[in-house]
Amino acid sequence: MIDIKLLRKNPEFFIEALRKRNSSPELVDEILKIDAEWRKLTSEVNNLKAERNNLSKLVAKAKAEKDEVKAREVIEKSKEIGEKIKKIEEVQKELEEKILNIALNIPNIPAEDVPIGKDETENVEVRRWGEPRKFEFEPKAHWDLGPDLGLMDFERAAKLSGSRFTVMYGYLARLERALVQFMLDVHTKEHGYTEVWLPHLVKRQTMTWTGQLPKFEEEAYNTSKDDLFLIPTAEVPLAALHAQEVLTEKELPKKYTAFTPCYRREAGSYGKDVRGMIRQHQFDKVELVWVTTPERSFEDLEQLTKDAERILQLLELPYRVISLCTGDLGFAAAKTYDLEVWLPSYNAYKEISSCSNDTDFQARRANIRYRGKDNKLHFVHTLNGSGIAIGRALVAVIENYQNPDGSITIPKVLIPYMGVERIP
Repeated sequence: MIDIKLLRKNPEFFIEALRKRNSSPELVDEILKIDAEWRKLTSEVNNLKAERNNLSKLVAKAKAEKDEVKAREVIEKSKEIGEKIKKIEEVQKELEEKILNIALNIPNIPAEDVPIGKDETENVEVRRWGEPRKFEFEPKAHWDLGPDLGLMDFERAAKLSGSRFTVMYGYLARLERALVQFMLDVHTKEHGYTEVWLPHLVKRQTMTWTGQLPKFEEEAYNTSKDDLFLIPTAEVPLAALHAQEVLTEKELPKKYTAFTPCYRREAGSYGKDVRGMIRQHQFDKVELVWVTTPERSFEDLEQLTKDAERILQLLELPYRVISLCTGDLGFAAAKTYDLEVWLPSYNAYKEISSCSNDTDFQARRANIRYRGKDNKLHFVHTLNGSGIAIGRALVAVIENYQNPDGSITIPKVLIPYMGVERIP
């Protein structure tokens, strides 16, 4: 959530930032209008409270002089002022709620070095790793390769749950599990993350703290009876772990990783990447989250991104890193790097991880602070990234490692987890 105090001081900065993001600057005007009304009422309340304090002194004086009539008159007037204060404060509370509801719909401010652009066509490539494989045969897409092996089943998944679900058997089910274990081992043993086991259902408040609500409610699966939400990513419970807490600077950065299924309705995305496993309603992911200080958060984003890249390097999968432009940034992000892995089925790079610095956007919503060396309280910065999406990693492995006979070579780093060197 944006800083209302900064908005008051420099509204033009926020208006320009929203324009860069293709977001409506009218929200800033709405907040400022309501905020001006709120401040006017605050001034009235302060004056009335000062008047009431003066009346209290007069009451004490009248009682000291044993002037009971005067004392009753002043007490009555003080009560009238108290009623006025109560009514004004009720209006103020309504205005505060209006300001909060508008502020919850304003996206984060882009970092200064984020490329300015209208949409994904103006994202900037930062670097590449590896070379796409040159096949001496016509490679199959995973949506053909998996079913041909008898290990991937879209028809039975549709029978069970509808479109955009997958059933996997045998070696492919094991490959999914192997990828999870491999990624968690790398991040905990080599990169120093603490593994966390998390609930998959969270409160409405938790979704709001992390920027999922109210903006993306239609994208989320909600259990209406209990008003709990299936998590769209482990980022939600991980980033909210320290909600309403005060940490010490010595504790930071905190680095968490978690494996969870993720659930997304993907409303409005029909017709886009709907074939196969690229865009599913349920998918597995290993998530990375940092809780850090403002002074080092952008440096930490570079490291988090490298941690995610390391997984692709160990799997020997060609990829590129993209810096998202202002028009393509996620709602909560100030800066984002997308990792895109090479997929033969698309003859193109496809997103497999997004690594973002959300600055203090989530921390302000969730009231996550730390006591600095100056002994003052500051909001933390939160970072998140996929480390990486399991389903898309599986797709990348079977497509890039397929053989002419339809078999799949297992990447060297996964052989200890799979127990075999080839599928089938």
